[in-house]
Amino acid sequence: MPATSEIPATGREWHLVARPQGWPKPEDFALRETPVTEPGPGQVLVRNLYMSVDPYMRGRMNDVKSYAPPYKLDHPMDGGAVGQVIASAADGIAVGDHVLHFGGWREYARVDAKHAVKVDPAAAPLSAYLGVLGMTGLTAYAGLIEVASFKEGDAVFVSGAAGAVGSQVGQIAKLKGASRVIGSAGSDDKVRLLTEEYGFDAAFNYKKGPVAEQLKEAAPDGIDVYFDNVGGEHLEAAIGRLNVHGRVTVCGMIAQYNAPEPPAAPRNLALVIGKRLRIQGMLVNDHQHLQQQFVEEVGGWLREGKLHYRETVVKGVDSAVDAFLGMLRGENTGKMIVSLTN
Repeated sequence: MPATSEIPATGREWHLVARPQGWPKPEDFALRETPVTEPGPGQVLVRNLYMSVDPYMRGRMNDVKSYAPPYKLDHPMDGGAVGQVIASAADGIAVGDHVLHFGGWREYARVDAKHAVKVDPAAAPLSAYLGVLGMTGLTAYAGLIEVASFKEGDAVFVSGAAGAVGSQVGQIAKLKGASRVIGSAGSDDKVRLLTEEYGFDAAFNYKKGPVAEQLKEAAPDGIDVYFDNVGGEHLEAAIGRLNVHGRVTVCGMIAQYNAPEPPAAPRNLALVIGKRLRIQGMLVNDHQHLQQQFVEEVGGWLREGKLHYRETVVKGVDSAVDAFLGMLRGENTGKMIVSLTN
């Protein structure tokens, strides 16, 4: 028999009920009540406290082959979540422990213990394990240091710079000796946040004019690294400003996730040849070997007050789809988190 606290009879979970065409709509999703069952051997039952909504989830809503399997219709979606164990049939994880796992988009998750990682709420706020100390943080760290081969003195441009990944990329670059860090964001408030709180040397609102013109003004001596979260016009502009032997980490292309037709840009890919540019896509799962180094270094910066982060927190499992759609529209500053706590 598993060790348990009180297990509720039912819990709510979000199901994908239709494949979105272009921008997802609320009616593509359904919040359904389902039975909560005891964990089987080697499993734990978790009451989720926080869950993550992320741009990559949009791609999983399409029925196409990709690096992650598509969500199944009329089945619960999944994603990063952190919660408290209320029943355990696994060695090493006890009732009351807090764990990070992938059974998000629901109030209660039955998880194989081998896919759950214990986290310490005394070391950092639980929501931080979904962002600054979680997958998005490791994405920023590995994408800059390993994929882009960042070195001291590089000039770095980050798109989507006020988001969970981009804001961390820019700060890590500064902490590691970048000569200049430039960010783009979608509002004047976010631009001020980048320069006044996160320490970016320059930032601009991409909605206020052509990206190429604003980037040229912000980076008169060019850039050495471009960390791409957006694609399209941003990538074209970055290629134009990259110095010889510049490097691009392609982390995301949110500008085209909901577009029915592929964008025309970038139209200047021929520059890749003369400038000997390196453009490399990245998936965070390829960089798990950096996990310990990442937690030690970033955790140290957090404790010393050298690295800052923001979260946009939306309350209630019933608000999860609104949070997801808001994140796609850029309504969040930093990591978009759904709180399931009362």
